[in-house]
Amino acid sequence: MQLRTFLLKIHLCAGIGRLGELRVAEYLRQHPQAELESTQICQLARLNTVQTQRFKQAWISKLLADLLAQHQGLNVLTWVDTAYPRYLRESYQPPTVLFYQGDLSLLQRPLLALVGARQATEYTQRTLIQFMPTLVAQQVVTVSGLAAGADRMVHLTTLAAHGQTIAVIGTGLDIYYPRGNQALQQRIASDGLVLTEYPLGSAPQRYHFPERNRILAGLCQALCVTEARQHSGSLITANLALQANRNVLAVPGALWQPLSVGCNQLIAAGARPALSANDLLEELTII
Repeated sequence: MQLRTFLLKIHLCAGIGRLGELRVAEYLRQHPQAELESTQICQLARLNTVQTQRFKQAWISKLLADLLAQHQGLNVLTWVDTAYPRYLRESYQPPTVLFYQGDLSLLQRPLLALVGARQATEYTQRTLIQFMPTLVAQQVVTVSGLAAGADRMVHLTTLAAHGQTIAVIGTGLDIYYPRGNQALQQRIASDGLVLTEYPLGSAPQRYHFPERNRILAGLCQALCVTEARQHSGSLITANLALQANRNVLAVPGALWQPLSVGCNQLIAAGARPALSANDLLEELTII
């Protein structure tokens, strides 16, 4: 079995866990000629007795064999591939397997993550419209999560400015969430790049989105929050970016606006105010 296919099988196999999967993948990256049996996989993943028993049963199941065959035709980026993004590899618990549709070369361009509230207002829209032409002119690729609100605005304003964008989703490639984003997801898959760590058929789960956010934070060189409530998911993503030593910016807002509280708090804590597209470009070390 090819190494990439072997990693895909491990990724699809239930019971190993993200950290265990990463330990096995790193071993295989350093020992690409190794041929591991299930017992060795469990030892490398540091599974306990119960986890080992479950994994071994799943490893030889027909369900896993069928699942592997189902995913053979997909575009897959793995931990051992040279195209795997360097910044993501150095981030917190990076995915060992990513399924994708679109232009993988976009990962080699300057990547700016833009995130914000699902209830984003016209303020986010106008800010993005103002920033986007300058960013696109400098070949910056935007990254967001294809959620409602700010994420959708990011992708649409990038495309409207004839730029390129990457969507990191919290479902399988064959699932559209929210459903109203189906046409947009298909367009990004054609003209940009859609990434996910979740297999086909994976429906949106509450825990998928914090997991998705760590990929957003890990991919980019800089991250900007447009609007955010206090204790919002966007602030969690910003904190993940800070932990990954990424440059974090926030668009300042009115003191009385609930959706500006999170951004203003980020700035008070040391994030750079995003007052112009040049502020973003400087944090990407483009100017």
